[in-house]
Amino acid sequence: MSIGSTESSHPSLSHADSFAASTADAFLLVGRVLVGWLFLASSTGIGGKLWNHAGFAGYLKNLGAPAPEISSWIGAIVEFVIGVALVLGLGTRYAALLCALFLIAATALAHRYWEYPAAQMGNQYNHFLKNIAVFGGALILFVAGPGRFSVDRMLSKKG
Repeated sequence: MSIGSTESSHPSLSHADSFAASTADAFLLVGRVLVGWLFLASSTGIGGKLWNHAGFAGYLKNLGAPAPEISSWIGAIVEFVIGVALVLGLGTRYAALLCALFLIAATALAHRYWEYPAAQMGNQYNHFLKNIAVFGGALILFVAGPGRFSVDRMLSKKG
């Protein structure tokens, strides 16, 4: 079954399958914007990494990240670019792939919950799970593409 397909996964689900097919582009837009918003908020929101660069660099230094001053700028800018690209649906598949790769690195570096003290373990575990879930969303966006409501679609019609 492909994205937007009306082929039923089971006869009793045919109405759900039809609804999914008829709303696929709208839900791809909503999903893209929500995932992109997460990255924009992380980079530019309250306490965002672009505005609190020193704090983010210090955090990375405590984690043992290589070249924390440079890594912090790279991380903040990559998050911002991912966010903008996904919200607009611009270079969506590339942004989704970058998002997936970024999440692997960020999760491996910053959310090794098993290494944290008991008081912080639950919070880090939640971040670990959130990153895995967003990774799954990035894979779906990579496969499904941006949908009809995107800059990618507008640009493809001009070419």
